Amino acid sequence: MKKHQITIKDIAKKLNISPSTVSRALKDHPDINLETREAVKEMARKYNYRPNKIALSLLQNQSKTIGVIIPEIIHHFFSSVISGIEDIFYEQNYNIIICQSQESYKREIKNVQTLLSSHIDGILMSISKETQKLDHIKNIQEVGLPLVFFDRIAEEISTDKVIVDDFGGGYKATEHLIRIGCKRIAHLYGPLNLLIGRNRFNGYKKALEDYNKPFDPELTVFCDSYEKALSEIKKLLELPQPPDGIFAVNDLTAMGAMKMIKDMGYQIPQDISVVGFTNWLISRFADPALTTIDQKGYLMGTEAAQLLLNRINNEGNAQDDQPITKLLDSELIIRDSTRSSPGNP
Repeated sequence: MKKHQITIKDIAKKLNISPSTVSRALKDHPDINLETREAVKEMARKYNYRPNKIALSLLQNQSKTIGVIIPEIIHHFFSSVISGIEDIFYEQNYNIIICQSQESYKREIKNVQTLLSSHIDGILMSISKETQKLDHIKNIQEVGLPLVFFDRIAEEISTDKVIVDDFGGGYKATEHLIRIGCKRIAHLYGPLNLLIGRNRFNGYKKALEDYNKPFDPELTVFCDSYEKALSEIKKLLELPQPPDGIFAVNDLTAMGAMKMIKDMGYQIPQDISVVGFTNWLISRFADPALTTIDQKGYLMGTEAAQLLLNRINNEGNAQDDQPITKLLDSELIIRDSTRSSPGNP
């Protein structure tokens, strides 16, 4: 017999015990005495036994595989989320299938179809910028598969969610600009069909209201990418009264804004202060280093993974519980792209 072909039945036959006893001994089941457990493990080591994952999944009705759908893996935030997800599921011997929608609704539908045709135990998902129709997501629940949203969620879908406090983050970013003396604060906002975009926009507006600052629609521009920022900032700076503070919906947009600000002869932060949102790795290496809101990507990943794991394992009768929404606090990270005080314009 070749060593790599040994099965639980082979070990059971050699030790004159039942296959079920071998299976439980390999899992250190307390009902199996220590002597038998050691004998089984020694035999498994001797013949290089490896469990048949397909057979195990059929017995357990689990594949030990989960699917993850993200907009872009190249984005530092989503890479951080994946790191958190992997750290939780690695400890539980799960495999992960990662799909990218590339911000495409049609591609997201295909991602869902691909995962549903695979033998997976659950899905973690952050929806694309284009996603407005939700039939493909409802189908996940219709087939009885556990689903957890993170970051970008579909509000109409009743399921577990992990989000950062985007409203609070938008408020903190704008409040910081107000407190350092900025008088005209522009907001480069993201898609308002996404809750994160609306919440960051509303946080911006609420901070202006609380500090008795006028809301000027002329200073709010749909702009959520580095490339868009290059053109939109030029328009803002050509206004009769250009902004002296900018809150961007994400760090890449903020960095595009910073490039154009400098190209047009302004100084950061002396003339214009800039705040981003994400705390992307490159934000600390920007020139100047970017003040931003930490989106807590790794923590979001671990929290979402644990919620999904609980649903898969039905812990605490989780399948009958009401959906859980975990709200992570946002944190302002102050760096050199914003003035230090009103007295240092």
